[in-house]
Amino acid sequence: MASALAAKMGFNSLLRKQARNFRVRICTMESEEEFNCEVKWKGKDLFDLVCRSLGLWETWFFGLQYTIKDTVAWLKMEKKILDQEVPNEEPITFFFLVKFYPENIEEELVQEITQRLFFLQVKKKILEEEIHCPPEASVLLASYAVHAKYGDYDPNVHEPGFLAEEELLPKRVINLYQMTAEMWEERITVCYAEHRGRTRDEAEMEYLKIAQDLDMYGINYFLIRNKKGTGLLLGVDALGLHIYEPENKLTPKCSFPWNEIRNISYSDKEFTIKPVGKKSNTFKFISSRLRVNKLILQLCIGNHDLFMRRRQVDSLEIQQLKAQAKKERARKQAEWQRLQREKKLRKEAERARAEMERKLIQLQEEAHMASEALLRSEQTADLLAEKAQIAEEEAKLLAQKAAEVETEMQRIKVTAMRGQEERRLMEQKMLEAEMRALKESEESERRTKEAEQLKQDLQEARESERRARNKLLEITSKAINAVAQPHADIYSRENLSFDFKDTDMKRLSMEIEKEKVEYMEKSKHLQEQLNELKTEIESLKLKERETPLDIIHNQNTDFDFAMEQNANSDEFC
Repeated sequence: MASALAAKMGFNSLLRKQARNFRVRICTMESEEEFNCEVKWKGKDLFDLVCRSLGLWETWFFGLQYTIKDTVAWLKMEKKILDQEVPNEEPITFFFLVKFYPENIEEELVQEITQRLFFLQVKKKILEEEIHCPPEASVLLASYAVHAKYGDYDPNVHEPGFLAEEELLPKRVINLYQMTAEMWEERITVCYAEHRGRTRDEAEMEYLKIAQDLDMYGINYFLIRNKKGTGLLLGVDALGLHIYEPENKLTPKCSFPWNEIRNISYSDKEFTIKPVGKKSNTFKFISSRLRVNKLILQLCIGNHDLFMRRRQVDSLEIQQLKAQAKKERARKQAEWQRLQREKKLRKEAERARAEMERKLIQLQEEAHMASEALLRSEQTADLLAEKAQIAEEEAKLLAQKAAEVETEMQRIKVTAMRGQEERRLMEQKMLEAEMRALKESEESERRTKEAEQLKQDLQEARESERRARNKLLEITSKAINAVAQPHADIYSRENLSFDFKDTDMKRLSMEIEKEKVEYMEKSKHLQEQLNELKTEIESLKLKERETPLDIIHNQNTDFDFAMEQNANSDEFC
């Protein structure tokens, strides 16, 4: 069955070679695209086409990767595509990836597209844990990745939860701590907020500069065995070859820098590394498959060539490329600064417009309140004029009634004087009668009985006179009270009425002043409410999230408050 399958695959490959062209799918870290290829094309033809479509000049870092029989392979440049052991499918899928890593990211990566492709690939390897990253470095790298995607941090836009759908940390790091997603987001956001002022390119470069210091960065690992059959790991990177224990990919047991290696070769499955020194021991190891040996040798040659190339003077083409990239970078930086200035001016204009709209609304409200106050004042003035006229008429009536009361009082006084004169005359008569009775008693001593009878009669007369006098006084008092009480009531009622009218007039005269005071108190109360609300929420404010506009607003508020306090102090003084 296996031979039949191989025969079928070979037949399909033969049919594909006989066709005029075939299709390939190129997958980059950002997109996918299909191309039509001619049968005679070599790997370099397809690679150059992809680089041109991407606008990529720094081609020496990249390659076209594919998978065959569970083994990663790279498309050879000088060999026809269909003559290589590529997947037997239509279209053929290749991955445009970084094949060789630089020693120093910041110095060697020139183009923006090169930096972008490196950033995406390294980020993917860290998240998939192909590159080990400590937790603290993961958080810092995540903050730069967020900055590269969202730009400067803006608390009004990047509210809590905006990273909920983002994959920013390796699962190993998340599972290592008892922290919720909100807690991780908070820590990432704090770092993210500190990157304000950087462009996307600068954020990506900072990400790569941190990532290149990670122990597993840029290393391709292969399983090998030494002569004793012990399992080891071979690491190939930009600096040389490294030997690791299988359980430790971070610290090599020994290393062979490229400048200390004289020759690398393999025979069948045996691989040999010959150091430069004649007395140095040759290191040999065995790989499981011939295809893996070819891949190791391919990576060694490419990394060694780049290692030697970095230590030579840049070619004219590279110098021109770096100069052009520097010029383009300066242009983009100037453009970015211009956009930042325009953004700042736009925010200031929007703030000024909002302030003008707020002031306009405030003036409209004040004008409306003033109009209502004026209308109330006019209505009050009309009411006061009407009440003043009524009060004038009432004053005339009260003056007339006061004159009548005065006349009645004079009449009562005359009556009272007459009653007193009559009582005095009666008392005088009583005194005269007593005198006569006394004289008669002295003259009629001899007539005792008659005198006694007269004396008794006199006593009875006196008693009758006393009762009569009391009766007279009682009748007189009742008559006086009966005459005086109605006038007193009238006088009291008139005085009460007069006092009431006078109080009402005073109250009405204070209405206008009261309305003015109420308006001022209403404005003062509103300001006090705003100040109270500000005091209540002040303890909840996050100072690190304040925007420049918030700071300016607070400064203006503090300045106005200080000016008001100084004005109050001057007024008090």
